[in-house]
This record gives sequence, C-alpha cells and structure tokens, in this order.
Amino acid sequence: MSARSDGADEVRGASTPPDVSRPLPGGEAPPPPRRVLGVPTHGGRFFFGWYLVAAGSVIQFLIGALVNNAFGGYVAVLSAEYGWSKTALSWGFAISRMESGILGPLQGWLTDRLGPKRIMRIGMVIFAIGFFAFSQLWSLPTFFIFFALISLGSSLAGFMPVTVAVVNWFDRSRSMALGISSVGFAVGGLAASVVILAITDLGWRQTAFASGVIVLAVGLPLTSFMLSRPEDVGLRVDGLTPEQVAERRAADAARQRQSTSTEVDFSARQAMRTRSFWTISLGHSSALFVVSAVMVHLFSHLTESLGYSNGEAAFFIGLMTAFQIVGQLAGGWLGDLINKRVIVVGCMAMHAAGLLLVAHLGSLSAVVGFAVLHGLAWGTRGPLMQGIRADYFGRSSFGSIMGFSSMILMIGQIAGPVIAGFLYDRTGSYESGFTIIALIAASGSVFFMLSTRPAPPAVPGNPLPTAGYEA
Repeated sequence: MSARSDGADEVRGASTPPDVSRPLPGGEAPPPPRRVLGVPTHGGRFFFGWYLVAAGSVIQFLIGALVNNAFGGYVAVLSAEYGWSKTALSWGFAISRMESGILGPLQGWLTDRLGPKRIMRIGMVIFAIGFFAFSQLWSLPTFFIFFALISLGSSLAGFMPVTVAVVNWFDRSRSMALGISSVGFAVGGLAASVVILAITDLGWRQTAFASGVIVLAVGLPLTSFMLSRPEDVGLRVDGLTPEQVAERRAADAARQRQSTSTEVDFSARQAMRTRSFWTISLGHSSALFVVSAVMVHLFSHLTESLGYSNGEAAFFIGLMTAFQIVGQLAGGWLGDLINKRVIVVGCMAMHAAGLLLVAHLGSLSAVVGFAVLHGLAWGTRGPLMQGIRADYFGRSSFGSIMGFSSMILMIGQIAGPVIAGFLYDRTGSYESGFTIIALIAASGSVFFMLSTRPAPPAVPGNPLPTAGYEA
C-alpha cells in the first residue's frame, strides 16, 4: 500500500477497493463500494466525503472549544492568580503560533505523504498530554512549554490535515464542504463560553485536565474517518463520474461560470513561484492580526476595560461565534458560485470596522456591532482562504502549499496578540493596539485584489494556455 493510501484497507464488504481509473470490459465504470468504514454509502448515492466533513467538524469543535476560543479565559485567571503580565501571556500564544508556522512545511509534506489520518492520531495524543501537563503548571516557563505542547497537538490533529482531507475529496462543492467542516470550530466558540465559565468558577486546573480526557475519548476515534483520497476507497472526487463532471462543466460554460479544476496541480515549488501564493498568504496574515488579537484579548478587554461581567463577556463571545457560523455557511455557499476574492475583500473591511467599534466605543450597541461584523467576516473569509488556494494550485501538494503559507501566516498570528498586549501594558488600554491592528487588516485587502488566478504549470510536450491568468 502506498504511503498516501491510508484508507485503501478501510473499505468494508470488498476484499480490495474498486479501481475507479479502469472501466469494466463493457466500458462501464466499476460500481462504488456499498460501505466505507462500515458506513453505508447507499451504492454511492450518499457520498462518503460528507461523513469525513462531519468528523472534521467535530474535531475542530473540540479544538475551538477547549483551547483556541478558551485561551482568553486562561489568560485572565492566570494573570490574576500569578500576576503575570498580559504581554508575557500573549507571548505564550505567540510562541505556539511560531511553532505552528515553523513546523508548517514539514507538517504539510507529511500530511501529503502519509495521509491526514496518521498525522491526526499522533496529534490527538500530544494534544491530550499537553492538557494533562498544563493542569499541573507552576511557573511562567512551564506555561510556555505546556501550552506549546497543546498547540503542537492541536495543529497536528486539526485545521491543516482536516482541510487537506476535505480538499482532496471535493471540487465543485469544495467551499461548502470547507465551510461546514469549519463550522465545528465556530460552534466550539459557543461551547467555549461554558469552558471559560468552568475555568473561572470550577478551576482552571480541573478544566484543563478534563479537556485532555475529552480529547482522547472523542477526538481520537474520529480520526478514523479522515481518509486521504476518495480514489483510495474506490470513490471519485465529489462522488461524480467523469460523464457527470463533463456535464456540469458544460453547464458552467453555458452560464459563464468559472469551474474549479482538480486537473490543475502545482507542486509547492511551482506555487511559490507565482505572485498569488505570496499575495494570498500576506492578505491572510493581515486578517489573522485581528483574529489572534481577539482570541487572546477580547475577554480581558470586555471585563477589565469595558466593565462587563464574566457572564456578559461570555455572551458577547457566543454572539460573535453565532454570526461566525452564519458566515461559514453563507460563505461556503457563495464561494461555490461567485468570485471568492470579491467576498474576501469585503470581509477584510468588516474585520477592521468591527475592531474599531469595540476599541473606541464601549456601548452595548458597539459591542454587538463588533460581534456581528467580526463574526460574519471571520466565518465567511476562513473557508474561502483554503478554497482559493485549492482552486488555484490543485490537490496533489496542497498540504505542502498550506505548510509553506503558514510561515507567512504566523506573522499575523504572533504580532496581533503581542501588539495588543504590549500597548495595553504601556497605556492601560487596548484602544491603540486594536486601532493599529484594524488598520493593518484594512490595508490587507489590497493583497487579495492582486491575487489573480495563476497560469497552470506547463506539462512537457503539452503546454497550457496562459491568456487570462496573472501576468
């Protein structure tokens, strides 16, 4: 079995998966398997890829609820208990993002090579061990070390391998599938309100230990669904035959709609030679200045600067996350129909406007306005980032391309929280830090305007046309 075929032995009810690349003697395509992982596909009428999407969504729910959206709660209680500064605690988040960015190319290559399932299983174990260790921390250095362990595990088990798996299984419905898989992260933000209350009311040590148990009990078994490619189990991308794909592309051409294409495949090196690789990554990094700063500092800003109670702050975070879910579903649907870049430019403006509202106005309407704007922008933009990359660069090296992109993304992930925390410690307010970050996000929209579709890489003996693509 090849390194990528981590799902070829998972078909139930057949000794080997059908070879979908070879027609039967009569010219007909072989029938799809009736079961994959024991799950019925109803003779191919229900595409197994949607089971994979659901499993990925639950896994991202765990990561969103237990760590990414709950980190602000840990920051608040640890700062109060140990007297550690906001800047120091922000560096804990920044170090974890740095680790993710530096290891991104290796993780992406391993995901392409070994398949998402194997990488995610290793990640889940590390994720749980990190929580168990975090529950016993006793100093600032151990905080950095144990949180970095949590971050490493969640990175290996979460966003990148889930995204690679979804991209490999979907083409025409890719944006919607990415949106649904990301909904778990947003719903985790709603559940994070409960986690934050547990941190403040029941104890942060107990909450961290319980989080590790949940990761092992729920997250680890779900990795079994994260098969690398549909071809490995006798299925096709989107569950469509070549004839059905041709029919849909003809319909797209009649409606003058741009079809995505799984036939375009860049290597990581080829992708990095295009302008769009860099402009997409820089624009994405600009958005993450806002996202990461909000993750780390919003709870503290609402409670300490604006005077809201813990319960009220948790409500606002929940409201923001509810609109994030709306954005993910709406953005996934729209992203399969219209130009993704146009949508993303609008989202960058919403990120900036929302953060300026909550930075300069403490009224109820301003905080609600922030929650709506930032939630919709975050939810809509997130899946489209990967959708654009997959549309432009294809499936074969998508993990590696994501991995190299992460080295640029970590700039925003690191700098956002540190800028906000540093200026808070200097001025006693988040106003100046949030303003600077909002302006960075607004200016980042220019990068997406420049991110035109690159010309496909030429194949020896079969050069492809370049008209209509980036210069």
